[in-house]
Amino acid sequence: MMQQSLGDLDDLYMEIILDHYKSPRNRADLSHINDDETHENPSCGDTLKLEVLMGDDGRIKSVFFDGHGCAISTASASLMSERLPGKTPDEARQFIDAFLKVLRGEEPPSRLEEWGDLAVLGGVVQFPLRIKCATLAWHALEKTLEELIP
Repeated sequence: MMQQSLGDLDDLYMEIILDHYKSPRNRADLSHINDDETHENPSCGDTLKLEVLMGDDGRIKSVFFDGHGCAISTASASLMSERLPGKTPDEARQFIDAFLKVLRGEEPPSRLEEWGDLAVLGGVVQFPLRIKCATLAWHALEKTLEELIP
């Protein structure tokens, strides 16, 4: 079996980020959500609205987002929206906490490898100015869950 070089892996990761940026999953018109519920990253101008729909079983049914942001911010929101349906609010909170620990450098980026395509965001740790871009949607989800299920 041929081993991938680090450059090949970087190319693959960039391809996944660009795919989620150009064709974000679960992006929706959220104009029904008040503008004062918009989450912002003032350092680069990323904005995000988030909607979480809960199922009758108490699990997250869907996560939708809308906004404007860089490739990393948009890809992160898209990847997050695919990963969280089916989780309970507590499971989602644990997942958010674990993800944020990796991006803050408290856990190794390799931890993301067990979460599929989310591994592409592990490289953001090397670029401190981009961490806020990658975590905007996750902080928005944290706040949204607090409001839905305190």
